[in-house]
Amino acid sequence: MNVRRPLSAVLLAGVAGGLLAGCGIRATEVPTDFGPAPSRAHCSLTAPDVTTQASRGMPVQVFLLCGSSLVTVDRTVRVAEGATDTERRVLVAQGLLDELAKSPSQAETEAGYKTEVRGGTTVAGPRPGDPEDTLRLSTAPSALAASALAQIVCTFSDSAAAEGDGSVILGGPDEAEPRRYECTDEVRAHPASTEPPSTGVSNG
Repeated sequence: MNVRRPLSAVLLAGVAGGLLAGCGIRATEVPTDFGPAPSRAHCSLTAPDVTTQASRGMPVQVFLLCGSSLVTVDRTVRVAEGATDTERRVLVAQGLLDELAKSPSQAETEAGYKTEVRGGTTVAGPRPGDPEDTLRLSTAPSALAASALAQIVCTFSDSAAAEGDGSVILGGPDEAEPRRYECTDEVRAHPASTEPPSTGVSNG
């Protein structure tokens, strides 16, 4: 026995199909592909595991270049126990220099980080007559590229290698008097074109 659908049901089905077709909607249509997910944001890194880092040494921060400015990244340095204040300052400074000279990790490179500090640079403590918190580099500060000097000054001045007042006293291997260098907002924003301001320091 054939069952006839009411005429109203047939008409409704036809109207619904027409509306769907008019809107371009099809049951089998594949969703639109909006492309791959956005890549890692420029100069943005996932926060490291500080607890794990601390087990490998003293947590510190160094300034790397990213875009046209300086940006801090987390590192660790090892300092021998029992060191005097001067020895500790030099050990921290050397550890920071070594970290600055390392090639950025793959994640850091992908995020746009780089460094202008060259490997092999060493640091020593004050000579007789220098202020006690002087750090003497194996390369004269005036001979460093502006970006490299900015990285070193900002990294040192924000660490246990300096007095924590936003400045650091640097000298070179020659007899030139050491000078006090400052890490300013302008230096952090434009390290390639802004040399860290410096002033002479009194001996003793």
